Amino acid sequence: MLGLELVVVLAASVIVAGVAAPYLRVAAPILLLVIGAVLGFVPALREVSLPPEVMLLVFLPALLYWESLSTSLREMRRMLRSIILMSTLLVVATAAAVAAVAHTFGLPWGPAWVLGAALAPTDATAVGVIARHLPRRLVTILRAESLVNDGTALVIYGVAVGVTAGAERLSALHVTGLFALSVVGGFAAGLVTAWLARFVYRRLDHPLQENAVSVLTPFVAFLLAEAIHASGVLAVVVAGLGVTRFAPRVIRADARQSVFAFWRLSTFLLNGALFVLVGLQLQSSVRGLTSVPIPTAVLGVVGVSLTVVGTRLAWMFTSPYVLRALDRRPVQRTRRVGARARIVSATSGFRGAVSLAAALAVPEVTAAGGPFPYRDLIVFVVSGTIVATLVIQGLALPWVIRWARLPADTDVTEERELAERLATEEAMAAMPVIAERLGTDDDVLKRTRAEYEKHLRVAQTEGVEPEDADHARRHRHDYAELRLALIAHKRETMLRLRDEQRIDDLVLGELQNKLDVEEVRLARRDAEA
Repeated sequence: MLGLELVVVLAASVIVAGVAAPYLRVAAPILLLVIGAVLGFVPALREVSLPPEVMLLVFLPALLYWESLSTSLREMRRMLRSIILMSTLLVVATAAAVAAVAHTFGLPWGPAWVLGAALAPTDATAVGVIARHLPRRLVTILRAESLVNDGTALVIYGVAVGVTAGAERLSALHVTGLFALSVVGGFAAGLVTAWLARFVYRRLDHPLQENAVSVLTPFVAFLLAEAIHASGVLAVVVAGLGVTRFAPRVIRADARQSVFAFWRLSTFLLNGALFVLVGLQLQSSVRGLTSVPIPTAVLGVVGVSLTVVGTRLAWMFTSPYVLRALDRRPVQRTRRVGARARIVSATSGFRGAVSLAAALAVPEVTAAGGPFPYRDLIVFVVSGTIVATLVIQGLALPWVIRWARLPADTDVTEERELAERLATEEAMAAMPVIAERLGTDDDVLKRTRAEYEKHLRVAQTEGVEPEDADHARRHRHDYAELRLALIAHKRETMLRLRDEQRIDDLVLGELQNKLDVEEVRLARRDAEA
């Protein structure tokens, strides 16, 4: 029964944290970590462990796929150089710094590099949840870095584990080949998966079947990459970015709506469950620590955590100036980030799922049959560092953001208004031709044109005087408020008809779904206004 009890506990924890976090003004992942650590004292849950296979094959593909679906590919292209440098050189620098510090604490170089590689990548899910309110440009860099840097870190990790366990021999050519296979193979697997998904989508005409393809896509990408010993993480990310390109033209509206509803719910639950399990794992790592005394291990967590944060902070204040000295093109000046924004970025370097999965995946025995040296200490330090970065940096980030006084990000609003205005204008221009082709009645055409003209007047807020813009926004708010009230009245009428047994429950469900779609759209636009 422990499996069922664990599912109930995880789901209840996610709900409780989601409700309590706004009142406590604490990010939900931090609260979930605390809940997980407290649950570790429950005798029935003490033996709960997080198998690395579950992390790598269930949690990671689904969570990374959703993060890639909600990442701006255009912004990634614009900031490609910074993303590549942070996902490669910064990962290597972090792994080396952590390994050096761990070695000073007494770890041999092999286990020290395993520890450094495990803690080198940032966590995409934590960044997506905790740092989502940052300006779009900064969030894109942080998300893209977290999505891509796992490939570099896992190559270093694989070499370090292989050398320490006696299964591999270290050479520059070998490491270069592994890295090339990881990146190129993962990229190719992601592209192939995206192409296959597009091929299948074009031949389906049922929302449930299209939903099934969406669920299958990240796991197919991960499987293809793993089959050729490439980066499954990178394959999932590339597949997700590829789907975002063709989805608006290939996937139908009703299927998109249900697909995104599914992914929002499933990733919400998986994210929450993952943070609770990390808290539980911290308890397990404490009980499993035998190679060194707990005070020594805690001191190691403090030293490694400071190293992880310090290395990232040093990178933020060295690499930009090196790039400015090497590249003085005028276009590069528009991509520069101020010192305050860099401190925010340094504070957002959370560690999470990939690091924990790597630590738990360290083999218990070497090729010679002996125990893997300091495996228990590696798991403990990784678990402690994850908790430290999530809790301390997560609590500090809102303060740092307020201190940084980052400029308001108006690009999204401006682009949305531009798209709404141009789409309405062009639709109105094409309306006579379309109506003639469809044989539309003149009364229907006049009614539709009147609706579009009203929508265009509401959308035209750019380039007008401030008082006119305020009037337009008030008009939009009043219009949405009236429509929402009418929808509520219609819903009450339908419920009354159902209660009077004048309509069936199935009919009510169909009609209510249409009202729900309209209500969500109007409520969202009213909130954005």
